[in-house]
Amino acid sequence: MEETIGEPPTSAVLLDHCHFSQVIFNSVEKFYVPGGDVTCYYTLTQHFIPRRKDWIGIFRVGWKTTREYYTFMWVTLPTDLNSEAAKQQEVQFKAYYLPKDDEYYQFCYVDQDGVVRGASIPFQFRPENEEDILVVTTQGEVEEIEQHNKELRKENKELKDSCVSLQKQNSDLQAELQKKQEELETLKSISKKLEETMKEQKDSWKTELLQLKEQSQKMSSENERMGVRVDQLQAQLSTQEKEMEKLVQRVQEKTEQVEQLKKENGQLFLNLTEQRAHQKTLEQTVEEMKQQRTTAAKKQQELTDQNFDLSKKLSENKIIYSTLQKEKERMEKENDLLKRENSRLLSYMGLDHDSLPYQAPTSNPGGARRSPGLVYGNPYSGIQESSAPSLLSIKKCPTCKCVQNKCPACHTVLPELLLPAGGLWESWGHTYI
Repeated sequence: MEETIGEPPTSAVLLDHCHFSQVIFNSVEKFYVPGGDVTCYYTLTQHFIPRRKDWIGIFRVGWKTTREYYTFMWVTLPTDLNSEAAKQQEVQFKAYYLPKDDEYYQFCYVDQDGVVRGASIPFQFRPENEEDILVVTTQGEVEEIEQHNKELRKENKELKDSCVSLQKQNSDLQAELQKKQEELETLKSISKKLEETMKEQKDSWKTELLQLKEQSQKMSSENERMGVRVDQLQAQLSTQEKEMEKLVQRVQEKTEQVEQLKKENGQLFLNLTEQRAHQKTLEQTVEEMKQQRTTAAKKQQELTDQNFDLSKKLSENKIIYSTLQKEKERMEKENDLLKRENSRLLSYMGLDHDSLPYQAPTSNPGGARRSPGLVYGNPYSGIQESSAPSLLSIKKCPTCKCVQNKCPACHTVLPELLLPAGGLWESWGHTYI
């Protein structure tokens, strides 16, 4: 990746959080010729205010974050933002920093916070003689993956919102539980105080009854009045006992409510744990998809390399096969030539090839010469051994089969015509086949 002076501010903000309509790119060509500078024209909308560290980068189509830029240029701040001329801006990219391949790229305006504010249509860097066809081979797959990631992010957001809602509900229930526990403690304290008061009153009433009984013996005239007083005290005691039972029943009901709230709190905590586990599973699924995508790309590269190696080996095998085929044809031609030469020599001797007994080539311990040009050995060696005396006395021309004393080549009168062991006619330094 080519760079200019300094590093631009980037961020890991995804595409869903970008605002592509605040900066509009104008006059973007479908392709630019490599080797020349490229001028980028853009327009600032009225609601956008540029800042000092804003920049425009060239991104390959399919980028995810602003850190994936190929090259960039700092923008020029206009002197007057209210004028119409200030809205129309341009930057120029030098040819040295531009991409050299024919992939699809686009201009993106990025502010100093690393957020994309505008993006252009895709374009290429290629010569003018190529057909002007826009081909995006993997855009469908990229869109499908982006859609799947978007759904996963949406589901993750919903789970986070649900988790926050459950946490808030749990906090409310905890507060209500705390409040109920405080009320329960208050009721217990009141009940304890009432029991102590009742006990004190019972003791007091018993003491009063004893005193009344003692006084009843002394004061018979006041018996009826004291009897009415006792009845009133007994009625009051009965009423207080009923109130005490009601308080105890309320305390039991509050205790049951507290137990029910504890159960609900435990269930909510289990639900929250399950939601967190599901969220973790979704994050692992996203990571596995990324790893599978990387593994598939590596495997495709390995298969491409293997295909290239196999093609190279096939070409080498074809060359070797052609060489061996030519060598085979050459050997067959040589074999045919030797066979014809053997037949011709046999015809010179007046013998038939089928009537000649085969004799395997052996070493010649007697020092006789062997023809170096005969692959199958000397075909006349067997005839020499059987008819050597007669051949020495016969002077027959090997060409016309007549008896003569002249050389068939130079017409020199020969004193004697011999057939040595080598199978050649020799006389006076001439050799005849």
